Amino acid sequence: MADKLITRTGVVTSDSMEKTVGVIVERMVTHPLYKKRVKKSRKYLVHDEHEQAKVGDVVEFIDCNPISKRVHWRLLRVVEQAKQSEVQK
Repeated sequence: MADKLITRTGVVTSDSMEKTVGVIVERMVTHPLYKKRVKKSRKYLVHDEHEQAKVGDVVEFIDCNPISKRVHWRLLRVVEQAKQSEVQK
């Protein structure tokens, strides 16, 4: 049986590391007892070889062999770039 590669989409929350970005993925789940929709999130450390993702960008990433202790996801592409906020004077 062949393993399926998992792709996820999330928002970059941190780009302060070298060749690694922190990405948060949010999803909505239904509570099993109360049937209320609840927002759950998880943070992933994603390898960004060319350092193209910036904070606020929406990115797509895929699982891969471990690159370090906590990094085992690789950046596929930047789906949408963050809007530049106005610089306050």
